[in-house]
Amino acid sequence: MASVLPGEEDRWRCTACGNLTRFDVVRTTRTREYVHADLSGEARVEEREVLAETIEQVTCRWCGGVNTIELVARPAAAQG
Repeated sequence: MASVLPGEEDRWRCTACGNLTRFDVVRTTRTREYVHADLSGEARVEEREVLAETIEQVTCRWCGGVNTIELVARPAAAQG
């Protein structure tokens, strides 16, 4: 089961169906936000810092596979 987000060198792949592009991700995120409220009371987040993030579950959107997601290397960028 994938418990980390893919980085620049890898990506997710479903071992059941081969899907590389569509996943449902359940995550818990702890953040610090700078919220700016205008005089009318409308609030807007202007800065957001992720303090901690936990991937709880990644599900394949194609086949519904849970615990079937692995990290694989991304293909080398095409030369052109």
